[in-house]
Amino acid sequence: MPRWRFILARMVERIWFRAALIGLLSVALALAAALLAPLIPYKLSLSIGASAVDDILTILASSMLAVTTFSLTAMVTAFSGAAAHITPRATKLLIEDATAQNALSTFLGGFLFAIVGIIALSTGIYGGQGRAILFIGTILVIAVIVLTLLNWIGRLGNFGRVQDAIERIEAKAISALDHYPGPRVILHEERRPDAGTTIVTANRTGYVAHIDRSRLSDAAAKAGVQFTLSAPAGTFVDPTRPLGWCDGSVNAEQLESMRDAAIIEPSRDFDQDPRFGMVVLAEIGSRALSPGINDPGTAIAVLGAGQRVLDSFSQLEVDTVERASHVIDAPISFEDMVTDLILPLARDGAGIFEVGIRLQQMLGALAQRIPRARGWLLGLAQQALEQARAAIEDKRALERVEDAHRSAFAEAQVPLDVAERA
Repeated sequence: MPRWRFILARMVERIWFRAALIGLLSVALALAAALLAPLIPYKLSLSIGASAVDDILTILASSMLAVTTFSLTAMVTAFSGAAAHITPRATKLLIEDATAQNALSTFLGGFLFAIVGIIALSTGIYGGQGRAILFIGTILVIAVIVLTLLNWIGRLGNFGRVQDAIERIEAKAISALDHYPGPRVILHEERRPDAGTTIVTANRTGYVAHIDRSRLSDAAAKAGVQFTLSAPAGTFVDPTRPLGWCDGSVNAEQLESMRDAAIIEPSRDFDQDPRFGMVVLAEIGSRALSPGINDPGTAIAVLGAGQRVLDSFSQLEVDTVERASHVIDAPISFEDMVTDLILPLARDGAGIFEVGIRLQQMLGALAQRIPRARGWLLGLAQQALEQARAAIEDKRALERVEDAHRSAFAEAQVPLDVAERA
């Protein structure tokens, strides 16, 4: 995605953008009635009953102001509840919800349409034919408002709930993984620059939010070098840490162009960072396992969502992902995505046997799905089992976790060093 498309996409996701756009269209619709007046026959304008449009617009203006205020209050309450009881990182996905933005924008647009219509009527710019067109436009606006309101009412029942947040994060993580242009590997690979390479560092401190690979490729092509990206989206960088390196020398202008290909922001983003989705899922599960909440069901739901994301890791058709020439992308590893999710939940859920059982079943299922990762996953499962042994005092509960471990890895008892060499 080019830089301008990324910036445009981010702007479109803002809650004010859709409200401003629909508000402007509503104002234009109200004023267009005066321009379209000649299209309505005079006799037809008398039979429509457009004289009632004054009262309808007055009712619409007062009701839409109340509904807009209610919708905004409901959204703010959902944002606050998500930040307090789910995770603050989930609020961004709620703000970007298309149904919520459409509802708020439509109600605000209806209010502006009614206000502008009332003001225009008081100036007498419509005439009989213009009032008829305004009447027809008002009926259409009311129909759109009713449909939007019904959709919004249905959405409110689940908006901002824990399961809603989990489903949103899961979908974002899968989408980011599907569009990730780098290679997929099983175990983490540490790459370091060779001697004679030109290091390209970041120009500010923060998280990489977006890499304009086409711009990076053009800059590398002009310099006649190959650029190896070491800091994909989600990586924390600063002026001392490299974004990547070139296999040759580049001039100052080309170096600056390569730096500008990366957009760095204060926080991580879901769109191009599959690992961030796993991190946020783990946050939700860890908060649910805290003593003040004690909700193992949410942690189990998080493990299910994480497993579906990891299942998609093995289903990807890498050849269908668009790649940029002159750019070697950083790989994304199965190991990193698993540990992002499992380690916090294994730690915080060590004393809850239900979570321990589900965790062992998940790791065993992944081991069967990706045989090359069996040895490493077995080691992770054994680590989680040791944590459970140290935290669970009930012997019968601990035996159930141990039985789940043996059942999950009945066919995966291979030494770790053998699996890593495979």
